[in-house]
Amino acid sequence: MEVWWTYRLEDFLLFSPKTYYRLYELYNAEIWPLQLLALALGVTIPALIRKGGAGCGKAVSAILALGWVWVAWGFHYRHYATINWAAAWFAAAFALQAGLLVWVGVVRGRLDLLPFRDATSRVGLGVFLFALLIFPLVELSLGRSWGGLGVFGISPDPTVLATLGVLLIARQGHGLLLLIPLAWCAVGGATLWSMGSAEALLLPAAGLLVLVLAGWRRAHT
Repeated sequence: MEVWWTYRLEDFLLFSPKTYYRLYELYNAEIWPLQLLALALGVTIPALIRKGGAGCGKAVSAILALGWVWVAWGFHYRHYATINWAAAWFAAAFALQAGLLVWVGVVRGRLDLLPFRDATSRVGLGVFLFALLIFPLVELSLGRSWGGLGVFGISPDPTVLATLGVLLIARQGHGLLLLIPLAWCAVGGATLWSMGSAEALLLPAAGLLVLVLAGWRRAHT
């Protein structure tokens, strides 16, 4: 019997890369053209932040929460759970994040977004735009099919990255809202690493960047 330290990360993978990417293709085909609505909502977020106003944070929080709750139910619970038993727990975590966004940003109105006035908020905008517009192109360049691309508000990875970008734009750190997205950066990155995916380090690197910048802002405000 092999001892635990002889196992590699890929030994715990419950599915093949082919199965994982095929799942994305079937999922995207089933919900089409919902992706277009999600992208349209995503495009409104920078416009809302630039416009500012009392309702900006509430509107952005509501859009993000909608994306998180959809990924919880539509992707994790209804699709990913068919190949990974842990997806039910992922669904619960994403639903919790949606609830936190509603509570902090919509009910309490505490997501105070800066209109890109400092370096950290501009990096946050860059992270958000990367998640919304560039992330699918990166996947495409790495061999993913058009039908299997991740989309903001529809798939977990770009939704997490976009949320991290928005939280960097927020005036306060909102550490509670960072916990689940940062945890997913580790989980999602480990999953991709175990499959030998070229983009495996993207999520952990983005999570580390956001964590460092959020800590820097907290220390200097």
